[in-house]
Amino acid sequence: MPPRPRIKRPRSPSPALTTSELSSVPPSPASPQKSKKLKLLDSYAADSPFPDYPHPTPEEASEVHTLLSKHHPTRSSVRKDPSVANNSAQTCGGVPNVIDSLIGTILSQNTSSRNSSAAKKNLDDAFERNNFARIASAPRSEVVAALRTGGMANKKAATIQNLLASVKDRHGDYSLQHLAGKGVTDDEVMKELVSYDGVGPKTASCVLLFCLGRDSFAVDTHVYRLSRLLGWVPQKADRVLAQAHLDLRIPDELKYGLHVLMVTHGRQCSGCKNQGKGPCPLKAYLKERRGVKEEELDRKVEDAEQEVKEEFLEATMHGQDV
Repeated sequence: MPPRPRIKRPRSPSPALTTSELSSVPPSPASPQKSKKLKLLDSYAADSPFPDYPHPTPEEASEVHTLLSKHHPTRSSVRKDPSVANNSAQTCGGVPNVIDSLIGTILSQNTSSRNSSAAKKNLDDAFERNNFARIASAPRSEVVAALRTGGMANKKAATIQNLLASVKDRHGDYSLQHLAGKGVTDDEVMKELVSYDGVGPKTASCVLLFCLGRDSFAVDTHVYRLSRLLGWVPQKADRVLAQAHLDLRIPDELKYGLHVLMVTHGRQCSGCKNQGKGPCPLKAYLKERRGVKEEELDRKVEDAEQEVKEEFLEATMHGQDV
């Protein structure tokens, strides 16, 4: 049998950027965490971390997209344009301003949509929306107070203020709108975003997907759990490596809709989590279309749930991007 071809991401040419910031301003010294993130991106920008793992196929991704679309008919998987009217935490960063999108996505880490949305509204009310200079210069205690309803307020206040200080130091202004330029590649956007402390691949992918309208597959806890249940990633894959693998395997035209539908299903369906004893269309799909037996399916549900819990606790302890 001939060897299976390695999965590679097509590299777009790197044209000259329309702004000078990316090339002329030296980056701040890299922290160990930042260096690790950038090394991971460089390692798996073109090759999957699991090049011999054949799932998901384009057909499998399409089947699950169709199945979840039917199961969640009120949840549109059609891409929505970012809007200034959106709460950036509630919409996973679905706003035109890149920093606003980043802040909203940071606030959504390790908490519910309801709590993060309330925290973002409080932040906007306290400092005026997108008045990043006021947020950056405010006493830390005032930012913490505004974010209290969102959980992990001390950590997130520090992350946001440090992010704003780094952006100002690197670019001379509180703006990352150069990343919205047509001449900036997805890889360049991702590398700049994760170079800021507190911004991981999932947060950066959400900004690409919901703010910049790029084709990127963000893997949060819901997507990670369901991907493990579906057998789309190896058992040894953590969430960061799962995202690197899935972003290469899933067709671009399905990335937005599949992410939205998997997050919706992960939140709403009780049949594929918490012991997984109720009905679930994904479990039925695995039994009927993939031949997974009932006892194996129960084990897969429990294993996926346990792995997500362990990773969530580990990430929360270290304030990582979840």
